[in-house]
Amino acid sequence: MRVDFYITEDAAPAARLRLACRLAEKAYVAGHRVFVSSTDEAELAQLDDLLWTFADGSFVPHALVRDDAPAAEEPVVLGRRVPGNGPLEIVLNLAGEIPDFASRAQRVIEVIDGDAARRAAGRVRFKAYREMGCELSTHELQKS
Repeated sequence: MRVDFYITEDAAPAARLRLACRLAEKAYVAGHRVFVSSTDEAELAQLDDLLWTFADGSFVPHALVRDDAPAAEEPVVLGRRVPGNGPLEIVLNLAGEIPDFASRAQRVIEVIDGDAARRAAGRVRFKAYREMGCELSTHELQKS
């Protein structure tokens, strides 16, 4: 499994979500299916709204699914748990730990911002992925 860490120094409250939107859009435009994982319902709702407005002219077809919902057909799906138990193409992880379904993904994208606690949690996940034998890449982004 390939794991890419996208790291921004920006600690603004919405910076991580804006970056997640850009990454989800990039994956969608490239023809990939993405499951965006977060354990925070409010964060998922905020991301759901932001995906409609984060960039002029941008369109990312997506669905917000509840834990008991059937699988969604949209190329980008937001939720706390993946519906079904089949393989996944991309998991974009916003949660503080590695989701239990991450091992089903071909690729995991981790989004880390300038928040000290999220950075520390990201380091823990990086080490865990390394111990799992994952192919790791880090992408340091400039503050926008």
